[in-house]
Amino acid sequence: MTTKTVGIVADPAFPSDVAERMGDLDPPQVRDHDAWSVELVSEPFTTDCDDAETAVSRLQDAARERRWDVVVGLTELPMHDADGSSLLAKSGHDRRSAVVSLPALGGWRVARRSRRVVREIVHELTDSSTDVEDRLTLSRRTAGWRLLAGMVLANRPWRLVPGLKSALVAALATGAIATVNSTVWLLAGSLSPWRLAVATVASLALVVGWLVVDGHLWHRPNDRTPQARQLSRLYNASTLITLTLGTATCYVMLYAVNLLWALFVLDPSLMGGYLRTSMDHGDLFLLAWFVASAATVGGGLGSGLESDETIRAATYSARERERRSRLADEDAEEGYSPRS
Repeated sequence: MTTKTVGIVADPAFPSDVAERMGDLDPPQVRDHDAWSVELVSEPFTTDCDDAETAVSRLQDAARERRWDVVVGLTELPMHDADGSSLLAKSGHDRRSAVVSLPALGGWRVARRSRRVVREIVHELTDSSTDVEDRLTLSRRTAGWRLLAGMVLANRPWRLVPGLKSALVAALATGAIATVNSTVWLLAGSLSPWRLAVATVASLALVVGWLVVDGHLWHRPNDRTPQARQLSRLYNASTLITLTLGTATCYVMLYAVNLLWALFVLDPSLMGGYLRTSMDHGDLFLLAWFVASAATVGGGLGSGLESDETIRAATYSARERERRSRLADEDAEEGYSPRS
């Protein structure tokens, strides 16, 4: 029995987190099977490329430099083959390298599913008695939705909330003042639930639109090919969904705080006497709803939403720019010319 060195190269951020959570990649318990020694490296090997052949070629270079017997790359980018097929995995012709696209696993149980895929690929690459599958493709009918779900998960929308902290604080302050304003009471009482729902959607859309514009988060295709346009649509759709989920989370938090504040400081009977109408605690729920929408726009946009590191990390196009910058800095330090 021999020990073969297996290199796992993971793009920074989400792929590296997945690689660390995969756990042991022990080989199948087959008699006289080679043992595996696994080394994990985090580096942006898919910088400025979304085709599998280029990614595999870079992995082959990494294997030669580090003297690995086998190398598998994990990327958060959706990968496509030369014929436009969406790929889950692509193997090199040298029987030593392969790349796995994590978004192709969908938006659930990614760590467990990636471990199974990587384990099977390494087994094929290290066992000369098995045939190596050249590629694993996704069904064209479900590829788009599956990739989109995986990309939104990779964006980790729950981490967007800290990036909106200034806007959230400003909106909370605006809401606290608006809650005790009699004009706001009158406006909230005059709106029907469907109009309040429209106000909610409009306020979220304004915030998301401002984040995209202010942070330059809209991705444009590098060329006019159908594949580039499709990739750009995936990037933008995942960005919009991620930002919407993040801002909606902030909206719910804002509504909850406004409601608690209203229940604490306001007396419905006193409000009704001031407005010369009957009011009960149910009206406070509508008031908090209206205030949440108004404060989201007034407090959030008025504060100048910050497109900081957290918000930029929630988009594929911004992370791709960061990968390019990081790789350019590394090449400059090592005296290399930019990689193709």
